[in-house]
Amino acid sequence: MNRINPNPFTTRPEIVGTFGVVASTHWIASAVGMSILEKGGNAFDAAVATAFTLQVVEPHLCGPGGDVPLILHDTRRNKTEVICGQGSMPAGATIAHYRGLGLDLIPGTGLLPACIPGTFDAYMLLLRDYGTMRLSDVLSPAIGYWLNGHPLAERASATIATVAEQFRIHWKTSAAVFMPGDKVPAHGSLFRNPALGNTYARLLKEAEAGGGGREAEIERARKAWSQGFVAEAIDKFCRSQEVMDVSGKPNKGVLTGQDMAKWQATVEAPLTYDYGRYTVCKAGPWTQGPVVLQQLALLKGFNLDGMNPTSPDFIHLQIECLKLAFADREAFYGDPAFVDVPMKTLLSDAYNADRRKLVDPQRASLDQRPGKVDGYGGVVKLRRADGVRLGVASSGAGEPTVGRVGQTTGDTVHFDIVDRDGNMISATPSGGWLQSSPVIPELGFPLGTRGQMFWLEEGLPGSLKPGKRPRTTLTPTLAHRDGAPYMVWGSPGGDQQDQWITQFLLRHAHCGMNLQEAIDAPAWHSEHFPSSFWPRTARPGVLVLEGRVPKDTVDELEKRGHEVEVNGQWSEGRLTAASREDPWRRAAANPRGMQGYAAGR
Repeated sequence: MNRINPNPFTTRPEIVGTFGVVASTHWIASAVGMSILEKGGNAFDAAVATAFTLQVVEPHLCGPGGDVPLILHDTRRNKTEVICGQGSMPAGATIAHYRGLGLDLIPGTGLLPACIPGTFDAYMLLLRDYGTMRLSDVLSPAIGYWLNGHPLAERASATIATVAEQFRIHWKTSAAVFMPGDKVPAHGSLFRNPALGNTYARLLKEAEAGGGGREAEIERARKAWSQGFVAEAIDKFCRSQEVMDVSGKPNKGVLTGQDMAKWQATVEAPLTYDYGRYTVCKAGPWTQGPVVLQQLALLKGFNLDGMNPTSPDFIHLQIECLKLAFADREAFYGDPAFVDVPMKTLLSDAYNADRRKLVDPQRASLDQRPGKVDGYGGVVKLRRADGVRLGVASSGAGEPTVGRVGQTTGDTVHFDIVDRDGNMISATPSGGWLQSSPVIPELGFPLGTRGQMFWLEEGLPGSLKPGKRPRTTLTPTLAHRDGAPYMVWGSPGGDQQDQWITQFLLRHAHCGMNLQEAIDAPAWHSEHFPSSFWPRTARPGVLVLEGRVPKDTVDELEKRGHEVEVNGQWSEGRLTAASREDPWRRAAANPRGMQGYAAGR
């Protein structure tokens, strides 16, 4: 394979060692994860510690009230599995209830879009069944940072500034936590959240109170969360508080303690697709993850080997294939417990050979073109960026990118870990952002708003139903190479996640780039399809490029009909990645945003 790298100098080295590696979207979380490996923990112990620390240092991007999918390979079982930490909608979350409030979309903030918080139980399941350490080992670092403080990230400070007036006027419990002294805390200032630190300290104390071994402690912690004081505080807050949201009216929540008591994280097999030497593994269609597999199934019909990754052909082909994959996301994907999703057909050679004919190598499509599978699917619903509905496309785009500072919606965090034994894990925690919902004062954290991804209309794969999981954008990735577990990677970024994830693999597999080179290379994303987030708008034909994409490429893409917007030089994505190729462990992290770091030895 030809090695093509138009940017031969990277921002930092690819980390290489034999002991273990951790890469995350914040350097403190990476350091904590690495410290767990140094203490003898495995990748899964390190993952739990990393995840809790990310809740501390990136509170505008994830929190205890949010959700997480995890994908892992356990060398003891020689098995690749997915853990679903995506909570479902409460029993009271019916279309009739929201319509009765005069709504045609679920608001993107407040209490109405809250799913059952899924992160804590998912991490406890991971620690119990795959880890080796006790709860105190993996939770204590985060508790220390909550109680003693950490340097506030620039974007966390900027986010608080954006919602400061809302906090002061409507969400006073959030102001009490995130604006001490009624001031926006400065970037780099020592920031504490003792209420949240004390919540986790109490969970740990109750877990350890009954004696017994590691597993008994973890089970008591799960119970304290879902049936104990945490669930009680959430239930009381949702029943008693009317909270202002983006609908312009205050509303009570529908999440109850009973909802929390009935839900637990689950384990499932991944969906897979063979792409050359690689077998790519993703979570099922309760996430948007299968769009990566569909993109690869379409791209397999084109010869990308040795192609310049900033050339118009390389970018155009990926964008046109992703438009088709994301159209199918809208038409077919949903919680498989409620929706029969024809994934076998969507990933079949025959289906993709037919779909591939729609890709014009010289012309950008401006249409939404979902595939046709008899007996399946709904419609693709469209709204323009100004909120005007465009109409529907028959079947047969919320979370901003890292470059969009100042919006009040939230983004996401990510981490990838490989240990000395070859265990590997990738996770994309999100939700429960400081700007998503008001802080529950007894707990020190807000609820998530993932429910905004549902439609308040019957008959769609994404139609709201109680107990149903929203089709989340969260989408970690794992790949085998030549039959052996090889790499984990992912990125924050809402609808853009599986665009950057695909680009990374294409640059690595076809252009010979190492992990850091594939992350640093100029990137792009499409906003052609409907956003997953309120107000659910689409921008047909819009292609956003980093400023480092060559001008000749920009000009040619415009000639082919793309509505090109050129963003900042380093504005697309927050990828991290880690790999194993015995005896080596490798890792890399994104320089964009000046937060992500990889560590290892």
